[in-house]
Amino acid sequence: MRVILTGGGTGGHIYPALAIAAELRQRDQDVELLYVGTAKGLESRIVPDSDIAFKSIDISGIDRSSMLKASKSMIKFPASFFQARTIIKEFQPDIIVGTGGYVSFPIVLAGTFFDVKTIIHEQNAFPGLANRNLAKRVDRVLLTFAEAASYLPAHNLKVTGLPVRKKIMTVDKEKARINLGLNKNLFTMVAFGGSLGAMTINRAMLDYLDLSRNEELQIVWITGESAYEEIQAELERRFDRSKMRVRLTMFPYMYNIEEALAVADLAVCRAGAGTVCELSILGLPAILVPYPYAADNHQEKNARALVDKNAALMVIDEFFDGYTLYQKIQELKNNPQLLNQMGKNIHKEAKPDALNAIVDEIISLASS
Repeated sequence: MRVILTGGGTGGHIYPALAIAAELRQRDQDVELLYVGTAKGLESRIVPDSDIAFKSIDISGIDRSSMLKASKSMIKFPASFFQARTIIKEFQPDIIVGTGGYVSFPIVLAGTFFDVKTIIHEQNAFPGLANRNLAKRVDRVLLTFAEAASYLPAHNLKVTGLPVRKKIMTVDKEKARINLGLNKNLFTMVAFGGSLGAMTINRAMLDYLDLSRNEELQIVWITGESAYEEIQAELERRFDRSKMRVRLTMFPYMYNIEEALAVADLAVCRAGAGTVCELSILGLPAILVPYPYAADNHQEKNARALVDKNAALMVIDEFFDGYTLYQKIQELKNNPQLLNQMGKNIHKEAKPDALNAIVDEIISLASS
């Protein structure tokens, strides 16, 4: 079986594709894989390390900040489409799998003009522009959120969920507590803003600490590498850590974040699809602060899909501050029954077998 994988721009599009590639290799040692991305995108640095053949096309996302910039992005599309056709002709795939991002559009679209099976996976509750346009042309559309179906003009839809890291499902909670030096009897919160951090969350956390410094709880706070030194300096300026009752552990970045998530009672974070799915697997209630500049505001749609099921709380980025955070946490901390029910509700959304379900669909479609 010969498979083209394509998706890029953010890790949310790349890592699911790599998980799919790894599972395909595990099932079929003779599978031939090609990843198509852009030369400047994150995928050009990540994919080659996975020992997958990589080719690039020249395309960029639509910059909606001005008509001129948007037009420059659109001008590249015809050339990228023909580059995609050339790659498909040369590689002769049995199936093309798109995991989202602007780079996937010309590859998957070009594939629909060949005798090649095509499949797309939509991570978010509100589909991106590329997948909204591809849905009616491809052979199969796979979804993370059932809510996305209403936006897609397709009948061949299936909710599979989103692949998550295996470490999330296998973490040992007791070992995680020991590794992090946490007390199992204390209410534990983890706050993070994604791989790059989020200054809205960081600023709110500083003010939250001011309000909660005398409370019995422990916090794991991941600031993001770019903000870590600034936050450390601000903490030293504003607080005498030795006089605080709240226990605070800070990291610029956390490679073993699954340990913090596994032992936490509550998360404060963004609402990217990968994050939401990991929270669901662990049954971890969350206060979600959607990134306001995500394409099509899809993070807010992801968050609302959970809020509507009483599986999370949400605060819009613009209105998120330390006092609001303090009120929300107190509401949950003082109502264990509500917190527990939120955990049960978000766990109902988990699809731990998502990767197998996706790869089953790929193999079935490719051989049909």
